[in-house]
Amino acid sequence: MVTDLPPESWPVLGSEEQFKNWLITVRTDTVQMPDNQHAERTVVTHIGAVGILALDERDQVLMIRQYRHPVARQLWEIPAGLRDVTGEALVDTARRELLEETGYAAREWGVLVDSYASPGITNERIRLFLARGLEVAESDYVREGEEKYLRTEWVPLAGAAEAALAGKLHNGATIQGVLAAYIASSAGFSTLRSADAPED
Repeated sequence: MVTDLPPESWPVLGSEEQFKNWLITVRTDTVQMPDNQHAERTVVTHIGAVGILALDERDQVLMIRQYRHPVARQLWEIPAGLRDVTGEALVDTARRELLEETGYAAREWGVLVDSYASPGITNERIRLFLARGLEVAESDYVREGEEKYLRTEWVPLAGAAEAALAGKLHNGATIQGVLAAYIASSAGFSTLRSADAPED
């Protein structure tokens, strides 16, 4: 049985900041390993994010097609956003992002997955929610800024899972969310944690 391991920190002998802006800080740490040897580790600190697997009554996932400049391509993704409001509960961040990106609200929320985006380089955490009981919250909703270029499409959950395994989805949080929801659907989503479950 896999269980969550307790926090553990190797001693940091020195740290040098390389870059900082509103979203990330890049630093180099000198870490002492258990055998007393030293290793340099580059660390990107990040404010974190949430993602939303929005599922309608026909088991269709609300997907977004979004341009991602670092990889120079359009990607199919689930709605997501940064944890950029201090003190905001994660489920409230998810509600806000779902509304801002799609114009939808949801009555039922549960936690699908908690993960680190890429723990070899960054501490970025993402919580993925399942949102159900969807309804159009703003029929005259207008996206602004980059979001005006988003395109939405409803995709059957099983088809989205097949697309993930076929290499047609490339966003890590989206792949995690789709596969987790597909697995959880076999138990009628009864195994999900509550939307306000603590993030360890």
